[in-house]
Amino acid sequence: MLRPGYTHMTEPNKGPSLKILLFGRARSLADRDLFHNLSLVALLAWVGLGADGLSSSCYGPPESFKVLGANPHLSVFVAFACVLTILAICASYSQIISLFPTGGGGYLVASKLLSPAAGVVSGCALLIDYVLTVTISVASGADAFFSLLPESWAGWKLAVAVTGVIGLTLLNMRGVKESVMVLLPIFGIFILTHAVVVFYPIVFHASALGGAFGATIGEVHAVSSQVGWVGLIAILLKSYSMGAGTYTGIEAVSNGLPILREPRVRTGRRTMVYMGTSLAITVAGLLLAYVLYAVGPEPGKTLNAVLCERMSAHWPAALSKPFILVTLASEAALLIVAAQTGFLGGPRVMSNLALDRWFPTQFSNLSDRLVTQNGVVLMGAAALLVMVITKGSVEVLVVLYSINVFITFSLSQLGMVVHWWQERRTEPAWLRRIAVAGFGLTLTVFILVSLTVVKFFEGGWATLLVTALLVAASFAIKRHYLAVGEELKRLDVIVEAANLETTSRTPAADEIDPKARTAIILVNGYNGLGLHTVLQVTRVFGDSFRNFVFILVGAVDAGNFKGAAEIDALRAHTTEGAERYVAWLRARGYGADAYTSVSADVMGEVMALAQQAADRYPNRVFFAGQLLFTYETLTNRLLHNHTAFSLQRRFFLANLPFVILPIRVDWQRAS
Repeated sequence: MLRPGYTHMTEPNKGPSLKILLFGRARSLADRDLFHNLSLVALLAWVGLGADGLSSSCYGPPESFKVLGANPHLSVFVAFACVLTILAICASYSQIISLFPTGGGGYLVASKLLSPAAGVVSGCALLIDYVLTVTISVASGADAFFSLLPESWAGWKLAVAVTGVIGLTLLNMRGVKESVMVLLPIFGIFILTHAVVVFYPIVFHASALGGAFGATIGEVHAVSSQVGWVGLIAILLKSYSMGAGTYTGIEAVSNGLPILREPRVRTGRRTMVYMGTSLAITVAGLLLAYVLYAVGPEPGKTLNAVLCERMSAHWPAALSKPFILVTLASEAALLIVAAQTGFLGGPRVMSNLALDRWFPTQFSNLSDRLVTQNGVVLMGAAALLVMVITKGSVEVLVVLYSINVFITFSLSQLGMVVHWWQERRTEPAWLRRIAVAGFGLTLTVFILVSLTVVKFFEGGWATLLVTALLVAASFAIKRHYLAVGEELKRLDVIVEAANLETTSRTPAADEIDPKARTAIILVNGYNGLGLHTVLQVTRVFGDSFRNFVFILVGAVDAGNFKGAAEIDALRAHTTEGAERYVAWLRARGYGADAYTSVSADVMGEVMALAQQAADRYPNRVFFAGQLLFTYETLTNRLLHNHTAFSLQRRFFLANLPFVILPIRVDWQRAS
């Protein structure tokens, strides 16, 4: 008799532990509304995934404007180029959302449409960019916050930034929707205050617009006569490239589709419209406002702080001071929100890489809050390290930033161009779609080359070097998993033999004596590893066990946590695997039983099912197989989980006998 286990995703009836207070109670996979409750509608997705792009108006346009120096009116051309870039990238990524409704972003697009190698380059580049997203957002938030304080307080800026990274890491351990809901009011205040900042100059200084455009033409002639047209283009290009961080959040929507509300494609495309429109208006509006108010850098203040002060200089003090305070505070807070994009996107990229064995498999695991916990922790740790190394300097971080995302952009656009060219005979609208993707490709490649040239010797080389090292490590990890997989294929012979034995014999009656000596075996699926463990039991202990009971828990990870249908399919697959073990042992004349379940907390669920089995079978011994490498290395320990050893300690503490049976891997051949 097959005994499905309950889903052990609820906490015992005790007082709240520190873990629960920090991260919240465990989620229940039995809740049919779980995915609906966790998913984000377009408005919340705009907050969680779009905040990165919108908040970049706090450092993207200012950095572009500062480069122009004595030629501020040239920012009109930079504003036009920024709007064009935003619209082109958004239009192309809307196509990607339609073509890849399950998400995956640049990694999946490059992997499927170009090659797995292109995919891992795209994924690693994006991962580094997400780390820098967290770092530069928090650092810029600290800058905005300290613009409100006396300059003598600046020594505390790094400590505040470090605290911000740690706080966001803990917040994201609770879950996606919780972290977004907390930040929603901040996002709303930012939108309201910056709508005033963008539209007030245009409405109340409309008469000055003509003069501003006239001055722009004059500056073009003056600069071109001094340094030539090539020099003018170089100045504009450097200004444009220094603000390239403005576009980095656009990719996040296609990458984060799995967390969006159904229908995901429509929600994703609507989110993209919200993001693109708000970003284009804000960036262009700020650059124009800088010109109208003759804004320039001032010590200890951001450019936006200077703009707010000049704009409200003639307002009543009771209105101007609160407005400046709320506007700059909302900027500081939204920059913290923007770091949320890195925490949402980075762990998802890592989980996709892990599912394809480019990263250690542990990064696809979910916590009992259904969060890619390992990825969140690694993102937080990496951002913290970069923050300390750069001392939270936005000027340094902006040089490191944005090159990588254009690697991902370019590979994604290239993949779409290849796709629509291949579909030209079956897709009536292929020409229009390839034109959109082609324009996006041209633009992103141009920006990538420009950024690399401009930023390379200023520090951009460091970003490219780290990305190259991460790509090399990913290829080494993949090679390791492939080699071990080839070595383990020798166990597949056992599966074929077991299938033949099961079909050639008539299974015994469904009877089992609970008092007979029982081997309870932990398996991770119906495979050669599990069957080999069973044969090891009979080889070592002879015929002393008359019952074989199997505990099989289907692991809910980032690959299958996409909806109730995927969880049901996992549950059915887990049950089927257990049934095959039971049928095989009964065909050999043994009593057989199984306990199954699905869970994100595999070890916790195994312990719950083990206790059920122990209560029914008092004369029992627990067994688990564990890969044993001929030569144990740090790589083996990092890339392969040691669940059996962790479980052994838990079983001993529960006074349950537990035996680990080694499954040898000849590492000389597997390496």
